[in-house]
Amino acid sequence: MMGKNGAEIMDPYGCNIKVHCLMCLELKKFVDRISKILPDIESARPRCTSGIKALCSLHAAMDKAKLLLKYCSESSRLYLAFATSKIILRCEKLQSSLKLCLSQIQNMVPTLLAAKISGIVHDLRDAKFPIDSAAEEAGKVVRELILKEIPTSNCINDLELEPIQLAALRLNITTPSALSKEKISIQRSLDKVPDHVVQKRSILRYFFHLLKKYGEIIVQNLNDSTLVQHDESSYQSIGFGTSEPPEEFKCPISMRLMYEPIIIASGKTFERFWIEKWFNEGNETCPITHMKLDHLSLTPNFAMKALISKWSSEHGITIPDPSLEPHLDSFESMKSSHSSSIVSIGSSLKDLHLQVSSVSLSSLGSSHGSEIIEEKSDDCFSYRLTQMNAEPQRPHQSVDCYGKVLDFLSTLAAVSWGSQCRTVENVKNQLQDKNSTCHSTNCNGCIKPLIKFLKDALKLRDIKAQRDAAELLLAILSENRSKMPPFDEDEIYVLASYLESEITGEALDIIEILSCQSKYQSMMVASGVLPSILKFLDTQYREFHSIVMKILCKLSCNADVGYHIVYLDFIPKLVTFLGDHNQARFCIKIIRNLCDIEEARIALAETSSCISAFAKVLETGTEEEQEHAVDVLLSLCHERVEFCQLVMKENIMQPLFNLSENKNSKGKGIAIKLLQFLEHIRTEVSECSTSPKAGLGLETSRDSGRHCKEKKSRFKAFRYFGNKMSV
Repeated sequence: MMGKNGAEIMDPYGCNIKVHCLMCLELKKFVDRISKILPDIESARPRCTSGIKALCSLHAAMDKAKLLLKYCSESSRLYLAFATSKIILRCEKLQSSLKLCLSQIQNMVPTLLAAKISGIVHDLRDAKFPIDSAAEEAGKVVRELILKEIPTSNCINDLELEPIQLAALRLNITTPSALSKEKISIQRSLDKVPDHVVQKRSILRYFFHLLKKYGEIIVQNLNDSTLVQHDESSYQSIGFGTSEPPEEFKCPISMRLMYEPIIIASGKTFERFWIEKWFNEGNETCPITHMKLDHLSLTPNFAMKALISKWSSEHGITIPDPSLEPHLDSFESMKSSHSSSIVSIGSSLKDLHLQVSSVSLSSLGSSHGSEIIEEKSDDCFSYRLTQMNAEPQRPHQSVDCYGKVLDFLSTLAAVSWGSQCRTVENVKNQLQDKNSTCHSTNCNGCIKPLIKFLKDALKLRDIKAQRDAAELLLAILSENRSKMPPFDEDEIYVLASYLESEITGEALDIIEILSCQSKYQSMMVASGVLPSILKFLDTQYREFHSIVMKILCKLSCNADVGYHIVYLDFIPKLVTFLGDHNQARFCIKIIRNLCDIEEARIALAETSSCISAFAKVLETGTEEEQEHAVDVLLSLCHERVEFCQLVMKENIMQPLFNLSENKNSKGKGIAIKLLQFLEHIRTEVSECSTSPKAGLGLETSRDSGRHCKEKKSRFKAFRYFGNKMSV
């Protein structure tokens, strides 16, 4: 929308999105839809505790969504591209939060409103947050640039200029005005970022330094038609409909799709890696024209890069970086235009051991040899891993060998998806071998690439890849329980997203191992693990009940997590599992852990059949179960006099007496305290409930009331000392 003066009217929470437009538009669509029905939800305000909490959480999630949209409209384009993965994760977390809140509210509002909410929840479940190809490419370029850690200086450095030039082109920082606005955005971001957030501040300062240093060159070059002689109009005749890549997209040297197309002085475009290799071997001629070049400078062909990216995205192809793959040692075998045996080339293919003695290269223009290289080099990781596995090993070499096996995972992203899948499968098979061990191997470096692989496999819906990667991660974690590799919140979130997938069992096993670590428990709550695993206990499928109970048993030890379990109204569901012989022992431990929370004690006492269920455990349970059961009952009695009366209505005195007489039981002391406490309360209640004698008058009645209050005061003191004793 435009105002009367022609200025843009700013939307309150998401105008003029600079980067990640598709993603933000998808999020904004849900924010708008929820905003329309939010007043109706508030009018039908649910009165229960869980309803009020869900409504508050919905407001919080909506505020976060609006802030994210505003962030993407005000922040630096370069930093937004750099933080692409984090923006995606924030969108997905908001998606999960909004879906959870609305699902909880849906059952607490009138039918018509519930139907509207149901439609939004359904669409949220299926929503995808697409990445703009331009932002994705720019983000990859600037991340790689930052990883190079080039020292800041005032000298022109091609290692900096070319990446920042490409990023500026993809992010439309191509005019003096756009450049000035980007600098202002960076400066404003720096003013907002606290001093203790060192990494973000240093990245923003580096971007500002690059724009200040190369700004004029960027704007001049990107608007100079002589920089790239092959603009997009030069390639209008290229056919995009075919599944075969156009010849123009292939490097004339390797005959493979170009990862980084570069123009040389002759006007021909080559893959950077191959043309640099050509020049480094002392050649000063064009490999195509064989004419001597006026200079050996390289110019990025941005237009060609954009077209290749568009074509590869449409056909689902990932172009590997050739600098990360095994190649020919030299071009000597390519220089001759006459037929030459490929044996000499085969001997220089590092570690591939190809049997290609009968194949020949006729000339540089022939693609036969390059086809063989292309076919095999993309699978080099899987091939070398297979070779390593086939070699006999001595026992003392085991740790070193498997350390090398895990090293293959650190460079997964450098190869095609098919090769990644084969590598993961091979590493998994090796580590699952009953004769192998990796417990002393440093596996920290393989976690991040493996989590990224899991994330990609989920997006591609490649179930086999998902299962192989999950089983591999499980094998690594199982052997490293004592020294768990580090996980961050984003990685925990990826694992949580698998709880409702085809490999739920493997995901639960991984979560169960990680739940042992207190540092990951809060992350799990933030990632939405709790609602997902609690759903499994609502189903009739019992195969996941035990593993979910184990996870809850560990998570409930954390007081913060315990509050979340209580607020999700899960206490009544837990009580129903007290009658399940297989799950009772876990259930009792969970409830015992939760009893440190007042709301949990109240919820337990107010749950029908809860106390009778614990009374039955005192009669038929194991010693450990009896110990936890009597501890829970003591906690309830300490809470309120009414709860004590509920306990005394059950037939528990004999089981308590038996437990107090058991010399070998840890619950003996707790049973004695509970018996004493109940006897004290019985006496107190009996005295307090005695009616005054008739004819004593009003004053006597008042004295009786005062007497009861004194008794209640003594109950509170007794409860205090009882709590002290139980600690």
